[in-house]
Amino acid sequence: MSSPIAVRNPSPTASIFNHKSQQKPRLAAQYLQAVSQADSLRRSSAASVMTGSTATATLTDKDSSITASTLVDGESTGGGGGRRSGATTHGHWDEKPSLLNTPTVAPNSTQVFQTKHVEFGHCADERFRHISQHIPGTVFPHHNEDDPPYYILLSTYISYVILICIGHVRDFFGKKLRTREYRHLMPNNGYAALNSDFDSFYTRRLKLRIDDCFSRPVTLVPGRTIVLLDRISNDHNKHYELTRTHTRALNVSSYNYLGFAQATGGCADAVEDGLKRYGLSALASRAEGGTLDLHLQAEALVARFLGQEDSIIASMGFATNSATLPALVGKHCLVISDEYNHASIRVGLRLSGAMVRTCKHNDVKDLERVLREAISQGQPRTHRPWKKILVVVEGLYSMEGSLANIPAIVALKKRYKFYLYVDEAHSIGGMGPQGRGVLNYFHVDPKDVDIMMGTFTKSFGASGGYIAGSKTLISALRPRVQGSSYAEAITPAVLTQIVASMGSIMGIDCPEYYQSLAIAKSKERSRLRVLEGLERVPTAETRGFEHLGPAPQHLLPHWLTLPRELRDGSEGRERLHRLAFNARYLSRGLAKLGFIVFGHEDSPIIPMLTFNPGKMPLFSRMMTERKVPIVVVIVGYPAVPLVASRIRFCLSASHTKWDVDELLKACDEIGTVLDLKFAGGSHWTVEEVIERAVELVNSDD
Repeated sequence: MSSPIAVRNPSPTASIFNHKSQQKPRLAAQYLQAVSQADSLRRSSAASVMTGSTATATLTDKDSSITASTLVDGESTGGGGGRRSGATTHGHWDEKPSLLNTPTVAPNSTQVFQTKHVEFGHCADERFRHISQHIPGTVFPHHNEDDPPYYILLSTYISYVILICIGHVRDFFGKKLRTREYRHLMPNNGYAALNSDFDSFYTRRLKLRIDDCFSRPVTLVPGRTIVLLDRISNDHNKHYELTRTHTRALNVSSYNYLGFAQATGGCADAVEDGLKRYGLSALASRAEGGTLDLHLQAEALVARFLGQEDSIIASMGFATNSATLPALVGKHCLVISDEYNHASIRVGLRLSGAMVRTCKHNDVKDLERVLREAISQGQPRTHRPWKKILVVVEGLYSMEGSLANIPAIVALKKRYKFYLYVDEAHSIGGMGPQGRGVLNYFHVDPKDVDIMMGTFTKSFGASGGYIAGSKTLISALRPRVQGSSYAEAITPAVLTQIVASMGSIMGIDCPEYYQSLAIAKSKERSRLRVLEGLERVPTAETRGFEHLGPAPQHLLPHWLTLPRELRDGSEGRERLHRLAFNARYLSRGLAKLGFIVFGHEDSPIIPMLTFNPGKMPLFSRMMTERKVPIVVVIVGYPAVPLVASRIRFCLSASHTKWDVDELLKACDEIGTVLDLKFAGGSHWTVEEVIERAVELVNSDD
């Protein structure tokens, strides 16, 4: 159901979204107030008719399923969007049907879904599917980032100057007149200040103003939808108080690329069985008796999944980078790092003691320039050759949404003989035809990458990270990577989730897998028949790419029982194709609406630029105030450059095409109010984008 704000029926009252015929409110607070008033006036008149055509495909088998008659999830997950007052009874919330808990297109009697719509959206329409890949031999397109008008950049700088000046004035008079509140920033009774005045200035005077948009408390499953615990602050975001109400909202903020964040389904059932067998924890580190058979099976399965010989798993993704890099390089070594690499990589490189050089983001020519200079000059002062050279890049950059040009980097590697470390925290599981990450997306032989790193958080519905490589490398790293050997071991429940979700993406080596694969190949041939170069795409029968095949049964626990749709890999392929469609649809749709969008169009991370810092919190608050609330992530300095504030959308396979429609409508309305449409070229209306969604996704432009 569309938001009342999105309804464009003729009305004698002027719309606040028609900025050409009506003067904009002068204050930012008035923007939000105007939208809230419009939303309240139209809620009662909004139509809640759920219509649509039927489709023929089914997502899962009929075992333990929710039938077509069960449209509204009325269990502990609740349902409808918007705020609900009052306390809950045993976790049950009686919420009215809405877009968030009722499918826009109702299933027919032949369609059966095992998932809850609030966790994983029901969509059986095969038109809304796509395959994420780059055909070998074709040119990898460089994303051209549009620049905003100069008045936008100027107003952004002025905004920061005003905020900083006001902050310093408040600090000056506050230390004189309100010493109690500034005691922790000044020497007191012979003690030095506990916190640095200068270091905490940004968080106190800038971030605090928009802190209500960060760290929102939530409850229940962070799947397709998420439940916010409403809160208020009476002291300008210094302290919060829960209001004992909640808001169910469309979730485009969580890392849930393949939609495995579910409380029901085959993976959840497997985790429950694992808990009964192993309990809650290994209760030790891996080096001191905490190595379960599940750890060994998970490491073997990860290595097979990636096409490497061996792997190490750790309980924390951040620590996987920060603890592994010091074990790889040290003094007299050179590391060339992309300028936008993650903080965990930077921490690890600082701890390593190696010489670090940076190259421009995703610029292969600049990387080659740095390599040539470093090799020719050698170490500082002595000019001796480097002990080793390591190039560190990310497969998919979490703030930019851009993909590393892996084929070009591998070509440089073969020429200049350096070691290559690829962080696939955001690309593993969610990119490529078989979900093997950015290497699978480009169809690159995994043996061409020396060290592969990734996490289980984003695509597998679990936690922790891994390092994969040759048997010799992993054997040398295993006792030296403290994040694995001395930290707490990954718990059995998380290990089971990793094995079950990864096994469902790969499919299990059984007769059902090959039957399902034959059906899937026929569908893909019809979908990709117009593309050239498909004969160059490697398959599981291609030498060096055997890992693209199913998981051998001996790599999974003997007690693990998965439903047919997970064993045969059909649901894993379904999730990959839904994610690929959603990502490309939103990226291209926003660009057609006139927004400046960064990143590659196949990336599940879509950053939309706002530039001005004051527009970030307004956008976030206005999204949550809609009839169908939407939770987004706002990103500002220092995570991104000072003038590149943005909204970051994290899409999931759990979203339906109609969810993305609703998101596009919301962005179109609020973007018009906040003046965010800076991109050049011809623009489409939001109705045209929604109507031509399939054409937009499948076009070569």
